Amino acid sequence: MPDPNPADSPGGLTDRDRGILSFERRWFTHAGAKEQAIRSEFGLSSARYYQLLGVLIDSPLALAHDPMLVKRLQRMRAARAQARERRTVRAPEHRTSPAP
Repeated sequence: MPDPNPADSPGGLTDRDRGILSFERRWFTHAGAKEQAIRSEFGLSSARYYQLLGVLIDSPLALAHDPMLVKRLQRMRAARAQARERRTVRAPEHRTSPAP
């Protein structure tokens, strides 16, 4: 069943959007197989779930709905991006002199 139009939902978020935020809020305090729980609860692959979550945490509607959670998720995403950037091996620049 498709999600309703966000404009028709309270707070502008779909039921699935609110479900994802709720899942992230409670998952933070629990350990376990998150990928399996994602598939079980939402019927999504973990890759698709994280795509949706990434879009959702950039949404002003999600920020208004649960500002502390959304800010925490944004900080975690930024920290992961910085860690990836630090791990990236950068080749030194080589200058070649023109042939005489």
